[in-house]
Amino acid sequence: MLDAVPRRMSGWGCHPVVQGYEIAGEDLEAITRTVVLTRGLGRSYGDAGLPPPGSQPVAVSTRADRLIAFDPATGILRAEAGLSLAALNRAFLRRGWFPPSSPGTQFVTLGGLVAADVHGKSHHSEGTFGEHVTALKMRVGDGRVLEVREESEPELFRATLGGMGLTGHILEVEFRMRRIPSPWIWAESERFEDLDGLIAGLAEASVSWPYTVAWMDLLGTGGARGRGILERGRWAEPSEAPARNPSVKHSLSVPITCPDWLLSRRLVTPLNAVRYWLQGPKVKRGIVHPESFFYPLDALGNWNRLYGSRGFTQYQGVLPWRSGACAYERVLGVVDCLEAVPLLCVIKDFSREGKGTLSFPKPGLSIVFDMPISVGHTQAVVDALNDVVAGEGGRVYLAKDALTRAEHFRAMEPRLEHWLTVRRKWDRRGAIRSAMSVRLFGDPP
Repeated sequence: MLDAVPRRMSGWGCHPVVQGYEIAGEDLEAITRTVVLTRGLGRSYGDAGLPPPGSQPVAVSTRADRLIAFDPATGILRAEAGLSLAALNRAFLRRGWFPPSSPGTQFVTLGGLVAADVHGKSHHSEGTFGEHVTALKMRVGDGRVLEVREESEPELFRATLGGMGLTGHILEVEFRMRRIPSPWIWAESERFEDLDGLIAGLAEASVSWPYTVAWMDLLGTGGARGRGILERGRWAEPSEAPARNPSVKHSLSVPITCPDWLLSRRLVTPLNAVRYWLQGPKVKRGIVHPESFFYPLDALGNWNRLYGSRGFTQYQGVLPWRSGACAYERVLGVVDCLEAVPLLCVIKDFSREGKGTLSFPKPGLSIVFDMPISVGHTQAVVDALNDVVAGEGGRVYLAKDALTRAEHFRAMEPRLEHWLTVRRKWDRRGAIRSAMSVRLFGDPP
């Protein structure tokens, strides 16, 4: 039996909020017949998982979460698109398997991993999730249900990787898991006094460590601006790891939506300083729980409530390596000049472009940070940041975006026209669309 539930919907950033209908059921193939979009756990930050204006129905995939097949000889796994990464980890981590290219939360479905073509701390060593996908079962816009492989339908396959669910409803995903020596992580962390040192440390670590990421203090002043902490990790060998399996961590939860003024510059600036100085001058190393290493924010449930009733946006852009330090300084200059309040800030290095037609990564440095929504102000900050990123030949990540203008996205994306052509080939009536596709691609509401 299908449930059609009217409700107000938003992404994880709680901005924007729209009215729509969610239709949930175990038979994802059936419930995608009459909807405009398929939605998973709602962890895209902006409007990519929201219906277009007009209270349109969306399918919710989370009840379609069955494992279909797994071949331990090849590591190839097939499952329904609503299976969450958390459930996959619970089933396979202790058996010596881990998914490739894990993002910063495990509360995401397999369909979401494909639609966003996610990247993680291993992008420099493993690429995006789409690099490891071997087949998709999809309902395309003309109603047909197809088995889609790169060998049979290369354009549709690649357009779906990073296509934000707009090339078809993803019903099943087949991909290659990776064998790991133990379910524990050997990790190191080291602090750097300035942005140049942090970027150099990140580049050096990426040569020999499969997992790297850096936290950066964007609220530091003077010489402290851009200082940060580099984290690097690898799977621990059995001789290094505890004999027991990691237990599932239980998280605390933010019980209410906090006041809009809570995460202010006045509060976060000293917290950043404390985090930096607690690291200490020496390298810290040792065994780390995999959830703490890959998904630190998952330890606090409903953490998006900390940003208040107006919500927040997470800006993520990538600047090509050729841009150099002067482009990174221009990004920091926008933040300072417009008095933005960037909170959590992370940088990663990308090694190559994904095979997905609209995949986000390209060789360069990715910078991502949260900003509480300030009416009239946050849009100006995003516009100014996009001026820099587009001018340098960079791009923004659609899974995080809520405020990029269509003209900025077109300036960043020379691949867009080809992607739109492929999309129209399989959906001539425009049956599949979202609030994001109305905003960026001119789809009708």
